[in-house]
Amino acid sequence: MTDSPLLYLYGNDEFAIARRLDELQSALDLGGMSTTRLEARTVSDEELNNAVNAAPFMGGKRLVFLANPSTRTSVPAAREKFASFLLAAPSSTLVVMYETLEPRDEARHWLVKRAEKGEFPAERFMLPRAWEMTGWILNEARSMDGRIEQPAAARLAEMVGENTRQAAQELTKLLTYVNSARPINLADVEAVSVVSAQGDVFALVDALGTGDGKKAQKVLHRLLEEEDAMALWGMVIRQFRLLLQAKEILEDRGSKFEVQQTLGLHEFVAGKITDQARRFTMPALESIYHKLLEMDEGAKTSQVPLDLALDTFIVELTRK
Repeated sequence: MTDSPLLYLYGNDEFAIARRLDELQSALDLGGMSTTRLEARTVSDEELNNAVNAAPFMGGKRLVFLANPSTRTSVPAAREKFASFLLAAPSSTLVVMYETLEPRDEARHWLVKRAEKGEFPAERFMLPRAWEMTGWILNEARSMDGRIEQPAAARLAEMVGENTRQAAQELTKLLTYVNSARPINLADVEAVSVVSAQGDVFALVDALGTGDGKKAQKVLHRLLEEEDAMALWGMVIRQFRLLLQAKEILEDRGSKFEVQQTLGLHEFVAGKITDQARRFTMPALESIYHKLLEMDEGAKTSQVPLDLALDTFIVELTRK
């Protein structure tokens, strides 16, 4: 662990970031009595100051998890003041800033630049690309003290796409199924893992694109009967991330083939993503994606049930 009072976690793999936060809490504050979770967009200066400077419970280390720090301010002088305040935290406190950041935004991001200058350490968590998921699954199985054969890992990768959270959940089920006594094989994956609900997610987005809230909710409720809410939530976020990326490619006069190659998608998926991206404007996609991330944070911090969060998302998006 670093001696710095500040640590910055960023990337577009929300599952990996959430797992790293859990690791830090387990290592430094297992009971959670000295951990405070704050949202940078809404926390007051007084609340932030009290959290950072409070003494840890029963000694040890105090943890302050600060979500979306770059949204605190866009004014350079205010950013300097904000960073200086956090870097001056007492030695008994570790402030862990974390947020979603796409690879295309990394090079120009002000907190990444400051970390690169050595002001504080940073850890990067980017989603594996489609062709990297098989290797990710193989490594994840080993980290769970299990094994999965390469063809089985490849099939699971086809099912889950780049959804690392769902991949980890499926691996947990599969390792339980084989009792970790032997490697997971292709037949195990076909027998135990739910075939990807990608088709229904496409139908959900189609309904959202046409403003058909009734149909969108019908598809959602069918999905929730078949899928884990957390896995489905990750799939919806991934879908809109892909739509946003595809829209950028199309606005640069790219084609479906370039969407397929750039995003590492199957030809059929690339075609659907391309068609759907054309039905949304770029501002609309950006607004939807940011709203999803806000709701994701709300579900994690205020215990809002994910099925309710998804229902609310559909109502807000299709409300006339």
